[in-house]
Amino acid sequence: MGRIVGMSDTLDEKSEATGEKFSRVIDAPAVGSNRSLTGKWALLSVLARAADEPEFMSRLADDPHKALKEYYTLTQEQKMALASGDIQKIESWLGKLDKRLASWLWCRLGQEKW
Repeated sequence: MGRIVGMSDTLDEKSEATGEKFSRVIDAPAVGSNRSLTGKWALLSVLARAADEPEFMSRLADDPHKALKEYYTLTQEQKMALASGDIQKIESWLGKLDKRLASWLWCRLGQEKW
C-alpha cells in the first residue's frame, strides 16, 4: 500500500538537509579569502580557524589586533569581542557556540585571569 507524503514529511526532509548543509559549513576548515567573509560568517571563520589551527590561536593570543587584520570585514566591536574573549557578546550575535567554536574564547578568558 502506498504512503501519502504530506507537507510535514517534506518540511522534515528540507530541515534535515538544511541542517546537514549548515553543519558542513560550520565544521569545514577556514579556507579561501578572508576578505570575502562578512558578518556572522567572518566571526565563525575566525573561531573555526582558531579551533583548527594552533598557530593562528597562538597569534590571536599574542597580538589579536594583528591576527585579525586580514579579517577586514569584521567591525571594531566584533574584533574587540574576539580579542577579549567576550563569549556573551559573540553568542548574542551568533547564538550558542559549540565546544569547538568556543575553544578560543575559553582560552582567552583563561589568559585574562592571570
